[in-house]
Amino acid sequence: MVDIFSKSDGPRREDVACKRIIEENKTTIHKLADQISGGQFSRSRAANAKAKESPKPDGLRIHIMGSAPAPSAPDPVVRVSLNGRVIVVDNTTSKQMRFLGQMRTKNGQNFFALATKENGFISPLDEETEELLCDLNGVIIENDDIKKKFVDVITKRLDL
Repeated sequence: MVDIFSKSDGPRREDVACKRIIEENKTTIHKLADQISGGQFSRSRAANAKAKESPKPDGLRIHIMGSAPAPSAPDPVVRVSLNGRVIVVDNTTSKQMRFLGQMRTKNGQNFFALATKENGFISPLDEETEELLCDLNGVIIENDDIKKKFVDVITKRLDL
């Protein structure tokens, strides 16, 4: 003989009893919620009820406040990012325009590695830029003053 156990139809007895207790004590629960939240509970319920009463738009409405700024000419600037990437970015939008290389550390010294295939970069610089900056490859950067001068030299060589 086989006994088959199946879920009963409808809610469990415990759930029915719990819902009944909550329904009977709803005013007390709301008072406590207002007291704990400083009245925010009632205000949020009133706002939700008001939102449900407001008429819904029958179609999509798009409101444009002002207009999009006209695209301006890029203002290129050389930067050394926090993770050591030496890049040319647009000063107004902060979008990267060109990747020049990376600051690396070897034997405790920071140095500049130009973006070339010899230095292990997948997409190397174009030949013209590489010729302008080739003597900076391997330059040791000891402090922030040297880093600032290094950025100035790159800026002058690239006519930015």
